[in-house]
Amino acid sequence: MHAMQYELTLPTDYDMGIIRERVRRGGHALDDRAGLGLKAYLIRTAGADGSPVNQYAPFYLWNSTDAMAQFLIGGGGFHNIVRDFGRPPVSHWTGAAAITGPGHGATPVTATRLVAPLHWGEDLPALAERPGLHTAAVAFDPYRWQAVRFALWTTPEPDDPQATERYEVLHLSAPEPVS
Repeated sequence: MHAMQYELTLPTDYDMGIIRERVRRGGHALDDRAGLGLKAYLIRTAGADGSPVNQYAPFYLWNSTDAMAQFLIGGGGFHNIVRDFGRPPVSHWTGAAAITGPGHGATPVTATRLVAPLHWGEDLPALAERPGLHTAAVAFDPYRWQAVRFALWTTPEPDDPQATERYEVLHLSAPEPVS
């Protein structure tokens, strides 16, 4: 498993309805993508849930590095982001573990992320029991020796007090089980 995220930080007066419509029209494009465990189409809206920014920040869990490379550089979908917003930096992490929670059968509405020193992630088993958890994953960046913990929630108020970022989920593509 490989985790990946790019963040498009937009002006605070940007109409986030434009991003919502973009996802409504095209979010289904990866619903059956081979090699993709999941893509969560995420936004942060300035002033909502304490967010200081407007941001479009999709998060991916790839089962195949070939599929990830095809998406990024082989014309497999990322070219639309490049065409419309320029080429953003893409963060990526090596997967360590993924779990599903009690809310896995429902539609996630919120996502949380925590980036912390590498030893982080010990709370993943306990997180699995929290109400509303859909899916959680821990991955690491050996260059910065950091871990990222990403979680999808079916509740608007997730039980994740350590999270450093909180997002609204506009759509979830989950064509394959995360492995």
